[in-house]
Amino acid sequence: MKKTLAWLGKFNKIIAISLPVFLSILLVRMQSLTHRELISPECQVKKWDIPVSLTAENQDAFLQKQKSPLIQRLPITCCQDDASCFDEVIYGKIPDKKALISAIARSLQYLETANAVAAYQNYPVAGITRDRVLKSLQRFRELLLTTNSATELHQAIEREFVLYQSVGKDNKGSVLFTAYYEPLYAASRFPTTEYRYPVYRLPPDFNSWPKPHPTREELEGLDGLQSAKGKLRGLELFWFRDRLEPYLAQIEGSARLQLPDGTQTTIGYAGNTAYSYKSIGRELVNDGKLPLEGITLPIILDYFQKHPQELNIYIPRDRSFVFFQENHGEPAQGSINVPLTAERSIATDKSLMPPGALALIRASIPFVNPTGKMEERIISRYVLDQDTGGAIKGAGRVDYFLGTGKIAGDRAGLTVSNGQLFYLLLKSKN
Repeated sequence: MKKTLAWLGKFNKIIAISLPVFLSILLVRMQSLTHRELISPECQVKKWDIPVSLTAENQDAFLQKQKSPLIQRLPITCCQDDASCFDEVIYGKIPDKKALISAIARSLQYLETANAVAAYQNYPVAGITRDRVLKSLQRFRELLLTTNSATELHQAIEREFVLYQSVGKDNKGSVLFTAYYEPLYAASRFPTTEYRYPVYRLPPDFNSWPKPHPTREELEGLDGLQSAKGKLRGLELFWFRDRLEPYLAQIEGSARLQLPDGTQTTIGYAGNTAYSYKSIGRELVNDGKLPLEGITLPIILDYFQKHPQELNIYIPRDRSFVFFQENHGEPAQGSINVPLTAERSIATDKSLMPPGALALIRASIPFVNPTGKMEERIISRYVLDQDTGGAIKGAGRVDYFLGTGKIAGDRAGLTVSNGQLFYLLLKSKN
């Protein structure tokens, strides 16, 4: 995971993973799966919204606060028997604690860098500093290692932490969640009759390119095969079988590649031209080729499988273009230059949200159930804010990283829901 109707999710998504992924999918998503209901409306909605008291007690003060993307509040006291309140998988039969601890370590690594020092020097929310974020992560890691249940962890958080809640897209805390992933494609280091469609390195003189930059069509032609005639000549990095695959890699900002010799490698985001992403899913809807209601990534892929010639019509409409670097099998990286962790990394607008910080998200996310079917569950998850996106703008957007491969892609393609975003900071000693 953007730039269109909020409930359309990835309709206009481009993930900036650095991976940014860019840059969060080319599709429109609709919530079509069954939600698991919570035990009461209070647990389901009101308890997680920005408290009414913050808006009612002093309207003038509240309006002043709205200049901030985050509002401080106490942790949520969980409703009895509301399993969605807790991050239970940390203590489940297949523990997820190791992955979360690994993600924390990566954020701590980032917070010790000069880039982190610079990022927090002018951070717009009073009270959130690099040092406080770092100490909060260190303490949370200690609690992870010493607690034995999600309830025990939550109680410790209530004692020691405060929450900074995103004001969301409506100043009431409502945040649109989408998801992204790292695709796996067959590719070749050399062009052949089978592998014809390339992705490209960042041009060495890219910083001197005049603006406006060349469009996608000017760089690679309507058919995606004309790059040798222009600025991209000699910059081919890998070749793909299908024209849609390198384009999808540009949308996701990274990919894992299966090479003909059986080995694998990875590519990640290296740069992009100065154009806003245009969703080809939206273009199909605008042209009456697909109905708006119920459109998903599989539906879009099926359309182009039946009408491959139309790729040369719709892909060039997206003037934006993404360049790659080979990462030699390294995991997908976020915009703070640390590897992303499946289910534990998010992308947000880094002009507003604290990079590397510990967050709690609460949203409806699709999962594969034991029968192999998708079902949505309202979940709470502790995550690290490690990425950003060219279309992840404002306090009301989060893109959730779901990992690598087909299942992650299937889940990402169905993820669109309104939820809440909180950052966890140790209580101030003052």
